Amino acid sequence: QVKLVESGGGLVLAGGSLRLSCAASGRTLSTYGMGWFRQAAGTDREFVAGISGSGSRMVYDDAVKGRFTISRDGAKNTVYLQMDSLTPEDTAAYYCAAKSSHAFVYRRDSEYDYWGQGTQVTVSS
Repeated sequence: QVKLVESGGGLVLAGGSLRLSCAASGRTLSTYGMGWFRQAAGTDREFVAGISGSGSRMVYDDAVKGRFTISRDGAKNTVYLQMDSLTPEDTAAYYCAAKSSHAFVYRRDSEYDYWGQGTQVTVSS
């Protein structure tokens, strides 16, 4: 099994930046597609960004494209989400997820096999 642990969340002022990390244990993630999702209070979970097992493909929700960057470090078995130009609309609990490497749709949360516990991001105006 794969265990995912997110870190890097916190309180930041609007316009600031944070980098979230998703560290994996149990198995290497080199063949896993990865995704970041978020859930604000009172809302449904929504897709943020995804990256292929090889790291050659990245996809973003329109709300974060140009501001957020997803990446992965195979040596550290870790996936990152660099978040710049944060706004209060980005306030949410952020979750990373992993999917064994088969063709799938990054935006569908039901596709993923493993989920982390989440890390809270709060952006103050």
